[in-house]
Amino acid sequence: MKIKLKVTRVNVERLLVMASAALVVALALRGNETAMSRYEESQLAQGAAAVTLPTAPPADLQPVTVYYQDGEGYLVPVTTQVEKTDGIAKAALSLLVQSAENDAAAARMGLKPCVPEGTTFDLDLSDGRARVDMGKDALSCVSAEAESLMVGAVAQTLAEFPTVKEVSFLFDGQSRSKLTYGTDVSGVFTAKDINMETVATFDGTDANASLVRLYFPSQSGRMLVPVTRVVYSDADPVTAMVELCRGPRADSGLERSVPEGCGVKSVQMKNGVVSIDLTSEFNHDADTDKLQMLRAIVYTASQFPGVKEVKLSVEGQPYDLPGEATATWINQEAEVISYYPGVIEID
Repeated sequence: MKIKLKVTRVNVERLLVMASAALVVALALRGNETAMSRYEESQLAQGAAAVTLPTAPPADLQPVTVYYQDGEGYLVPVTTQVEKTDGIAKAALSLLVQSAENDAAAARMGLKPCVPEGTTFDLDLSDGRARVDMGKDALSCVSAEAESLMVGAVAQTLAEFPTVKEVSFLFDGQSRSKLTYGTDVSGVFTAKDINMETVATFDGTDANASLVRLYFPSQSGRMLVPVTRVVYSDADPVTAMVELCRGPRADSGLERSVPEGCGVKSVQMKNGVVSIDLTSEFNHDADTDKLQMLRAIVYTASQFPGVKEVKLSVEGQPYDLPGEATATWINQEAEVISYYPGVIEID
């Protein structure tokens, strides 16, 4: 199946930057082929268009989900394999720090780390709380956006661990209310507000407002990007699926998760199973990557407490969900690396 990536002229510069990054990575890999993990070697050798993780990782590895920055300024979760260690959370954070090795690994996916080079971490985990002390190099961000991405990447990466419910920060051993460019770091951070859509009237205090997390494909279709949207209804699978079908904001740089015109006929939850029935338009777009579409639906519907399974139907007819669409781990590194668009068209 060929996947078409349409790129507007305003994105040409980004493509050129990524091409340069890819060249650097290629040269680095020629001299360091052994740096590729045994897991990646075995998967890529199969030549699969979409590599899926095995039921269990190799005995000496375990999966972690870390957050990188993409070209649109979003934080994107990527699941990778790291060596098993007692300090697995700290090992995950180390992947976020800019370095030759980490930069090359992220560039292979069109991403980049958000934490300044040389930053160290001291981590205290207890009672569902993570307090992370970032070394003085973390204070060298060059803009408010860079500060926000750094803090978000660290907080979201830690929140991926089931035992972490909230994250607080120290910098160079000191508590701070704001960073150099004004980023507020005085409170606690949770997983609920990643990539917040801007809503001028929402300040977090409106009792009628709720937050839902939606998953939309990146412009290339290689990854799913989580977006947090403010809704003025209950945060439940019904609301989430209606919002998913509405699509991303027009200026978001993201693609639709379902074809244009596709709507929700019904959403029901019973005994931990969310049953979703969509309209016939779901089957109309032949160019849509169905696997990413199905994953976006599953991840969006699965965010709510008690959800154990997602079932899909179209106009009342059951739609089979392949195992690759129901995998626990999002944006698996080996798969993203192997997922190259077939055609690039420049408008």
